[in-house]
Amino acid sequence: MIDLTPADWLNLFTHFTALSLLAVGGVITTVPDMHRYLVADQHWLTDPQFTSSVALAQAAPGPNVLFVALMGWNVGLNAGGGLGAGPGALALALLGVALTMTGILLPSSILTYTATQWAHRNRERRSVRAFKTGMAPMVIALMMATGWLLIAAKNVPARDWPLWLLAAVATVLVWRTKIHLLWLIGAGAMLGGLGWV
Repeated sequence: MIDLTPADWLNLFTHFTALSLLAVGGVITTVPDMHRYLVADQHWLTDPQFTSSVALAQAAPGPNVLFVALMGWNVGLNAGGGLGAGPGALALALLGVALTMTGILLPSSILTYTATQWAHRNRERRSVRAFKTGMAPMVIALMMATGWLLIAAKNVPARDWPLWLLAAVATVLVWRTKIHLLWLIGAGAMLGGLGWV
């Protein structure tokens, strides 16, 4: 059980609010900082809880932001003493969900709406086109940092060489061909189902 003060709950909310404004390319790009804050700095989540939250939400149908709700749920549940601790733990888990989801969704939604309206009105400006072009490499780098963080937890790179090879082949195919991404996802699922990767 972790002891969270009202100031800790406020810090959780404000941290996710700040991350919301940094989530260029989607919330998934902020996973490394969430890990730093929740696992390394605050010790509110364990490494397995963190990676399980991300993996479960990514595997489930729906928006990929669901992992934020799971992290908030786990922080609240840990603060309440676990599922067996009764209704108080469930209330804290719901509080964690509400704070993290509101924090991650509200600022970016407002910013996206207003910035999109402005960019649409000014889409022919050179600066708007340059901004859009410049954001692509940054989003790719943030996605790579997230992937690296999630696979580093396994810590067996010698055994995972087929995954690295599959990722490299898929990257080159997406970059250099017009093969639809769903075909590559299906091929990866089939290789995983066969146990090859």
